Amino acid sequence: MKVSVWDTYVKRDDGRLMHFDILVPNSLQDEQTILNYGTSYLKSKAFKTESISSKICNFCHIEQATETVINDIKNKGFSIIEMENCN
Repeated sequence: MKVSVWDTYVKRDDGRLMHFDILVPNSLQDEQTILNYGTSYLKSKAFKTESISSKICNFCHIEQATETVINDIKNKGFSIIEMENCN
């Protein structure tokens, strides 16, 4: 499965900058749906963050999905790869 990777940076209330990728099926083109996935992910965190927007979430590239990413997409429509300051 090919997935689109959306590079995302969100400021936390403590001033730290979160960096994570939102991975969605390559066929998904609706930016608002992708932003909603990012919002859903942020709500799962124990700390507060700024809102996600198209200014901080941008299409980056397409890649081949791993089995873990495929399972996440089957179960919830998207997958997240945490990069920096996500916990």
